[in-house]
Amino acid sequence: MQNLPNNKKIILFDGVCNLCNGAVQFIIKNDKKDIFRFVALQSELGKEICNYIGIDQNKIDSIILYNPGVAYYYKSSAVLEISEDLGGIYNLLIIFKILPEKLRNYIYDYIAKNRYKWYGKKESCMIPTPELKTKFL
Repeated sequence: MQNLPNNKKIILFDGVCNLCNGAVQFIIKNDKKDIFRFVALQSELGKEICNYIGIDQNKIDSIILYNPGVAYYYKSSAVLEISEDLGGIYNLLIIFKILPEKLRNYIYDYIAKNRYKWYGKKESCMIPTPELKTKFL
């Protein structure tokens, strides 16, 4: 896929979800090594990336971590890979890798299913501030 930075990992997220937007802000704040770039799943580029890696957006209710040319992860595996890349204390979350992925994803899916009810939803995707624009593709 062209026009993607090959030295950055791309996080695709639900651009209208308040929980997801909070997670993106948290990752940006803690991304000391400038590893990540962000794309809303609802954007044209988000749809294009999903098509490219073979994910049906109508069947996905998840965060996706895409490492261009290497691999992609979604649901709990994406969260754990992101926490590992953030390093520091967040590295401790990798202990959850001992749990079967099916169990981790069951918990992830429960939260994902209720995220709008618990955290709310925006009318449109977040518009990044000028300082944060470089973090978004």
